[in-house]
Amino acid sequence: MHSDRDSDSDLIYYYDGSFDGLLCCVFESYDKKEIPLDILLANTSYSQLFSGKTIRTDLQKASRVSASIPKKLGPSALHFIRHAFLTCLDQKELNILLFLRLGYSHGPSVMNMLTNDSVNKLFKAVKHLERESHLLTGFLRFSIFNNVLVGTIAPKNFVLPLLVQHFCERFPEERFLIHDKTHGMGLIYQPYNSAVIPVDTLEMPDVDEDEHTFRELWQLFYDTIAIQGRYNPKCRMSHMPMRYWKYMTEFDRTQKELLPSLPGVNRKMLSSNTAAPGKPVLSS
Repeated sequence: MHSDRDSDSDLIYYYDGSFDGLLCCVFESYDKKEIPLDILLANTSYSQLFSGKTIRTDLQKASRVSASIPKKLGPSALHFIRHAFLTCLDQKELNILLFLRLGYSHGPSVMNMLTNDSVNKLFKAVKHLERESHLLTGFLRFSIFNNVLVGTIAPKNFVLPLLVQHFCERFPEERFLIHDKTHGMGLIYQPYNSAVIPVDTLEMPDVDEDEHTFRELWQLFYDTIAIQGRYNPKCRMSHMPMRYWKYMTEFDRTQKELLPSLPGVNRKMLSSNTAAPGKPVLSS
């Protein structure tokens, strides 16, 4: 699937946003012996200086491209490309196409060609995706609504497909929903069945008394195990960026503080510890 006569063009490819759709763009690039200027979602507007071409998703063409990737680029390349497609990298589609064209020409060695701009960008983006996914396995917090565990995240990358195995194995007998506000998607699970589906908006019922109590106990536990002598805000920020705090129970101090009404709570201890940012990272 390579021709030395293929050349750059002023065309913009428009596709449906699916992985199969992107593979069809790769097919079109080789079939028409052209390299598009960019690859955009079908509903994206672009300068009228450039002509556009809508690439229809054809599962047969996508399957041919998919099957060719491990044969030409090695067994790890398809997994890498699938992860690259989940990243928030600007122009990820074009960079994936350029990566594949380079791989069809050079074979498996493309995975080590980090001096190439597209390869370098994709490897950094995939590393960022995988790191964010790993962090959210520890930073995600669930609340209980009608016997369903519900958690909200706002990641930069589309990490839900990478979280499926971890949380389904962690809570095999539970029912849960993880809502990705950034991408308008949700991971839903009931025992031994999971799916990632569109969830544009999610309105939850008011938190009941039991849920309030659990949140307060969690915050109390978090506050009381803090070690003042190990206060290190820079270290904390490097391990727990602030953009994750919004959806973490231990940082939700907007609700009315009821902790002192719980048995055995020392108000003075809480007031001295709550302000200290050097607290350990905990999983709920």
